[in-house]
Amino acid sequence: MPAELILTGALVRTADRTRPLAEAIAVADGRILAVGTAAEVLAHRGPGTEVRELAGAAVYPGFVDVHNHHAVAGVTDLFELSFSAAAELDEILRLVRERAATLPEGAWITGGSWASTLMAELNSSASRTRLDEAAGGRPVMLSDDSHHNRWANTTALRLAGITAGSIPADGVTLLDAADGEPTGVLLEAAGILVAQAYEAAGGLTSAQQRAASRRGVELLNGFGVTAFQDAAVSLEILGALAALDADDELNAWVVSSLTVNDEIFGFDPVGAALVDRGEDFRTLHHRPDFVKIFLDGVPPARTASFLQPYLPDAAHGAHYHGETTMTEGELYGWLRRVAERGLGAKVHCTGDGSAHMLLDVVARLRAEGFADTAFQIAHGQYLAPADIPRLAELRVTADISPFIWFPGVIPEALAGVLGSERAEHLQPNRAIIDAGGLVAGGSDWPVSESPNPLEGMQGLVTRADPLGRAPGVLWPEQAITAAEALEVFTINAARAMGLDAETGSLAPGKSADFVVLDRDPVGGAPERILDARVRETWFAGRRVFAAG
Repeated sequence: MPAELILTGALVRTADRTRPLAEAIAVADGRILAVGTAAEVLAHRGPGTEVRELAGAAVYPGFVDVHNHHAVAGVTDLFELSFSAAAELDEILRLVRERAATLPEGAWITGGSWASTLMAELNSSASRTRLDEAAGGRPVMLSDDSHHNRWANTTALRLAGITAGSIPADGVTLLDAADGEPTGVLLEAAGILVAQAYEAAGGLTSAQQRAASRRGVELLNGFGVTAFQDAAVSLEILGALAALDADDELNAWVVSSLTVNDEIFGFDPVGAALVDRGEDFRTLHHRPDFVKIFLDGVPPARTASFLQPYLPDAAHGAHYHGETTMTEGELYGWLRRVAERGLGAKVHCTGDGSAHMLLDVVARLRAEGFADTAFQIAHGQYLAPADIPRLAELRVTADISPFIWFPGVIPEALAGVLGSERAEHLQPNRAIIDAGGLVAGGSDWPVSESPNPLEGMQGLVTRADPLGRAPGVLWPEQAITAAEALEVFTINAARAMGLDAETGSLAPGKSADFVVLDRDPVGGAPERILDARVRETWFAGRRVFAAG
């Protein structure tokens, strides 16, 4: 078969250890036809072949993001108020006021993300009143930088039925110490009632859901991403993805994680009712192959589960370790049912206590014969030293999000609840790799402000903030090499998602998913990785992004 397209004159990094470097690639019928020297690849030239000389550019496999929320990001980009986690309260109120001026009375203002370090300032009736004034009486629901917690104004609380005398049973509703009223700061599942009130007011139409998914994929393509795992989906997101693929508009491989226990989004249905429907939405490029379990929350809100206690505070005392959302028996029951159905599980664990529980349950399941079930620890930023080698022993993937632990706002918030010593010792990626574990890269976008894999790669190598927003490095002994970082965001992530037979490396027979970069960031200075620019992104042999 002659090639339809040949790219030559490039440095090709294949992420295939049997042949890591090449000079050219050939594409035919949406697949990689050949990878090798220019002479080897040009042997596949036919009379109709397009041959492109790249003049020293770099070609990498399409990047793979093992953890994002593409539809949430699309909604934010198209329909919501978006601001940086660096914004102070006055700036947030100014933006809410400007947004309100463009909306009819009664319309909801949603978006984010406010910094975890602002929580104390937001946590008062006075701040809630300021938000009321900025919104002009309209209901407001703003997420924090973890997307686990919300700040709602008085109108939104009223519509959700939240008062001092009617506090949500789940999560934590913070009250003003002076007047005893809800401040509007709602931790974890306490915010679901507000999300449901928004949905009851109209929420998004199916056309908007589809537009949000399309936009999320489009933005990812712009950063060279051609495969990703959405870390928690709803029925509406499943429908949007299947519809896009049916119309040949889904420009990425997508693995969906069916939400088992919704601690933050307000999805309905979740659990068995959603898992039972997942297979209805399987298409060529969309695979509903995982479930998502939130086993704990996030450390800044003291909702993550740790083996050692948090720093003392007035609300929790001196010996508070946080809690898991399930008992070990409940987690075992869910994971066994999942394994029996042939599905994998992505389990959110931001504390070392929840990660330890997960590994104990997986060890039990492996001993019972579930050898092939895919398990991922989502985030896994804190692991007990004795648990690090267990990742390899039990074949549990470390789904890491380097974007959200660079020096900056979130590590500062971690230090406030854990102390600086513990806050600075997170993401033991070098140790996991050296122990034989699989480390897969995810952005957790839009919790992170960007899904750019090059940003994540540079952070993994330098352990510093690639954007220079904050000084210093975090636990530099845990740095990995640039070549390893490329694997983390390509073949490792694809393997973790069960897509490595299709994508994640450049090898004959695989889907023609690749990115053309203006330079070879892996071969350059580590602190300049992010300077590389995506020129083109190709998925299944068709160009889905070209830089303007």
